[in-house]
Amino acid sequence: MDQILSLPFGVAWAVLFVIVLARTNATYWLGRGIAAGAARSARIAERLERPASARRIARAQKLLDRWGPFAIVLTFLTVGLQTAVNLAAGLGRMHLRYYIPATAVGSVVWAFLYATVGLAAFDLWFEHASASPWLWVIVAAAVLVAVVRVALLRRARKGAATHDGGGAASVDGVARGGADQERSGT
Repeated sequence: MDQILSLPFGVAWAVLFVIVLARTNATYWLGRGIAAGAARSARIAERLERPASARRIARAQKLLDRWGPFAIVLTFLTVGLQTAVNLAAGLGRMHLRYYIPATAVGSVVWAFLYATVGLAAFDLWFEHASASPWLWVIVAAAVLVAVVRVALLRRARKGAATHDGGGAASVDGVARGGADQERSGT
């Protein structure tokens, strides 16, 4: 890294940009390859073809395409999340029309940050964060509160969906009751 940073700024930036763009795209395509291999497994393919699974996958794909680009760009401002998020984008088969621009923007930002301040800013942040264990406790508590809140909201929505109409509908519209059951003869 020191050899790259000793180059003129424009050259260092270009080298870092190419490196990170290649690395993130390689990680994405690794995820796509893993997903394709899993889909060829008869057992996994059978599970993925179920109507409920297909709906969940379609909904996840929609969320990934909508929010994934923002998540990808933001990971370039973090240490350690890029690989996981880019692999997840590949596993989720995020559309390239969303992935490529997001990773290009993120690579521009990452190359600029590393060509200017390098790892010194991250080292300084970690040094201060490790000196204050209470900061980690507060962050962990905030994350726990957010997770519990989301779980409670989901449970409340699920309960409302199953109790709506006297149990005539269930989550994800899997069982509708009433006329649908009469038509099927159950």
